[in-house]
Amino acid sequence: MSTAISTHSRLASSSAVPAGATLMERMRALFASTGLKSLTGPNASMRNDVTEHTRALLAEIAGTFMFFVIGAGAIVTTVVAGSPPTGLIAVALAHGLALAIAVSSFGAISGGHFNPAVTFALAIARKHPWPRVLTYWAAQLIGALLAGLVLRVFFEPFLAAATGTHLGTPTVAPAIGPGLAILIEAVLTLFLVWTVFGTAVSPDAPRIAGFGIGLIVTADILIGGPLTGAAMNPARHFGPAVVSGFLDNWYVYWIGPLIGAALGGLSYRYVFGPAEEREPLPTLTVPSVRSGPAAPAPTEPSSVDRTERI
Repeated sequence: MSTAISTHSRLASSSAVPAGATLMERMRALFASTGLKSLTGPNASMRNDVTEHTRALLAEIAGTFMFFVIGAGAIVTTVVAGSPPTGLIAVALAHGLALAIAVSSFGAISGGHFNPAVTFALAIARKHPWPRVLTYWAAQLIGALLAGLVLRVFFEPFLAAATGTHLGTPTVAPAIGPGLAILIEAVLTLFLVWTVFGTAVSPDAPRIAGFGIGLIVTADILIGGPLTGAAMNPARHFGPAVVSGFLDNWYVYWIGPLIGAALGGLSYRYVFGPAEEREPLPTLTVPSVRSGPAAPAPTEPSSVDRTERI
């Protein structure tokens, strides 16, 4: 019996990826390198009813949910375990490993953002369409809320630990002022965004996307965890904070990461990106009144979407 191969696995066994391939195509080639194909079978008609954008949003919800349940949950678990001296390492590894696995699992569907700051940076660099920034943000916040609700159920028997950690909500250390906290979050997010561009977005990226991104999150938490919680992600604070009712310094986790994301997106767009991705926008010219019919003004190129198949 012959089988049909779905379009998302058409590069699964290719040894070379076309130079113009999008991030989605490169991820498919990387993550499906085992040669296993997705088959179109009885569920094909059901899948055809779901748009690619809807699939991407569901993947963002699922990946964010998985990332935060493991990452934030590890914070509560370390308290349940008696706050051992290795607690920071455990929390950092839990976040890094969970993100690496989530990116590897859902990256071929949505790009594996799981972070409003990452989506913002990609849009600034013209690697994600602006009209879909808000829908991605909504999906990520939904995934974060679901994670917070599940953590409340998980740690109901350990009320003291859950309450003391606010379900793993990132917190600013008492010695850190709001301005410094915003700066710390901005710098740590900048490191994360540079890693996303360097390991996943750039056409020259090594084939380690999920692994590299997970490593930088681990490293950032090792330095920033005791200071601000090293969220680097507005949704990472939003979910457990809303469910636990602990909203102190909430603005730190929006302003800081978005500033860092903007700097990362601009630096890739104008400095670090390959030459073909740093071409200046067309200059708008105003024709003279005597020059005859006005020529249509050039428009800004549309976003080069390397983060979602649309």
